[in-house]
Amino acid sequence: MALSRELLAVLACPGCRGEVRLLEDESGLVCPACRLKYPVRDDIPVMLVDEAEEIGE
Repeated sequence: MALSRELLAVLACPGCRGEVRLLEDESGLVCPACRLKYPVRDDIPVMLVDEAEEIGE
């Protein structure tokens, strides 16, 4: 089961409240402003700053 468009429309970065984008492989959500990747585990987005990974350029 993939993430629904409705869920993606309401999710925001917990750090800056900015928009997040789903990666093509659906492994995570990326906040371009904070440069963080939030993981998706078992089709559930883990929207915790402590669980996020920094992304490179």
